[in-house]
Amino acid sequence: MISPDFYEQIYDVVEAIPAGKVASYGQIARALGRPQNSRAVGYAMKISPHDRKLPCHRVVAHNGKLAPSYIFGDKQHQKNMLLDEGVEFSGDGFQINMKKCRWQEL
Repeated sequence: MISPDFYEQIYDVVEAIPAGKVASYGQIARALGRPQNSRAVGYAMKISPHDRKLPCHRVVAHNGKLAPSYIFGDKQHQKNMLLDEGVEFSGDGFQINMKKCRWQEL
């Protein structure tokens, strides 16, 4: 079971991701000393408190793929938010250039 405190730790990390950078679910879990809990990071993004106004759009898969369409309504919406911040895409147009855009502070 994941404690509410762990979710708060996740939200604190997500809150710190700067515009123009992204972090993966696994990267966040590893930074919090819980590498086996990347799915919990994804779930935390799904249930994140709206009043905190977290930049959940900056959390992506390890390979730079965007969140499933149902999270933001569609992938284009998340992509547009990231493009507005200067995040670069490659491949099929919905994959982030992780070498350039991964947040290295974690």
